Amino acid sequence: MILSKSTKIRLRFFSIIFTIVSIIIFFVYDNLQKNIVYFYSPEDLKNLSVTPTNKIRLGGLVKQNSLKANANSYVFIITDFKNEIFVEYNGLLPNLFAEGKSAVAEGVLRDKKYFVASSILAKHDENYMPREISNTLKKNELKK
Repeated sequence: MILSKSTKIRLRFFSIIFTIVSIIIFFVYDNLQKNIVYFYSPEDLKNLSVTPTNKIRLGGLVKQNSLKANANSYVFIITDFKNEIFVEYNGLLPNLFAEGKSAVAEGVLRDKKYFVASSILAKHDENYMPREISNTLKKNELKK
C-alpha cells in the first residue's frame, strides 16, 4: 500500500499532536496525584486497610483535657466520639483552636494512632464544622 504525500503529512501531524496531548495528560495526572490532599475522620483512618503515606487532612473534635503544650510544640487528641488519634504539631495554634471544638489538621500519618501535623486549619466561626465531621459525629453520637 502506497500512501500519498498529503496522507503521510496528515499522519505525521496527528501522531505529533497525539504524542503532545499524551505527554500533557501524563504531567497533569502525575501532578494531581502528588498534590491531592484527602480528608479523613478518625473512624475513616481506622477502617482503612492501607495506611496513607502522603499528606492528608484529619478532622474531628479536639478532646477535652487532651492538649499538652511544650515550648513551641503541642500534642492533643482528635476524636469523633468513637475513635481517637494523637496529633503532634510544632508551631503556633490558630486563635480559634480550643478543646471541645472542631479542628482540621494537615500532615502525615505515622500510624493509625499518631498523626504529625504540618498545619492546623482555623475555622472561620465558632459554629462552623465541615459536613463530613458533622455527619460522623452525629452518627457516632446516635450509636452511644
